[in-house]
Amino acid sequence: MIALKLTDVKTFMNQLLCSEIFDNFLLPEASITKDATFTIDGHINDSFYSSEERSEQGLSNQQILPYARLRPICYQFIRGTHTPVHFKFILMLSPDNMSNTLARSQSHLTANDVKGIFININFLNGQLTLTTGISYVVFTTDHTLDHEWDSMIQKFLNKYAISYEEL
Repeated sequence: MIALKLTDVKTFMNQLLCSEIFDNFLLPEASITKDATFTIDGHINDSFYSSEERSEQGLSNQQILPYARLRPICYQFIRGTHTPVHFKFILMLSPDNMSNTLARSQSHLTANDVKGIFININFLNGQLTLTTGISYVVFTTDHTLDHEWDSMIQKFLNKYAISYEEL
C-alpha cells in the first residue's frame, strides 16, 4: 500500500469528474460532504434492472456499477461555489482488469484469493490523498501483487500527468 498526496487538486478534480480517465474502474462507494452528506452505494440493485436490461447495458456479470455511470452524479454533488468539506471515492478494478493485474504480477494468487484491488481518493482539510489497497480473501505473506499494484498506480498517475508526493 502506498499513500500519495495529490498536489494539483483543481487539475485532478477536473480529471476525476470531467474526463474518462477513471471510467474503467468500478465505484463500490463514495461519500461527499457539503451542506449535507451524500452517500453513494455503487452495488447494483438487482430489482432495478430486468435481466435483459442488464445484458443490454453490459452489467450481466457485474455486482458494482462502473464509475463512468456514476461520474455525472458525483459531479453534480461536488460542483458549486463551495468546496466540499470532505469526500471519499473508493474505486475498484473490474474483474477483468483484476485478472490482468494478477497475471502481470506473476504472483501465485488467483482471482479467488482477492476480493478487490482498490484506490481510495480522500479530500479533507484542503488536502487530497490517494491510497492503494488490496482486499484478500486468503492470508498471504506474498506482497508481489501489492508491489505491482502500487507501481501500476504510479505509472497511471504519471501517464496522465497527475502530480503527487509520497506521504
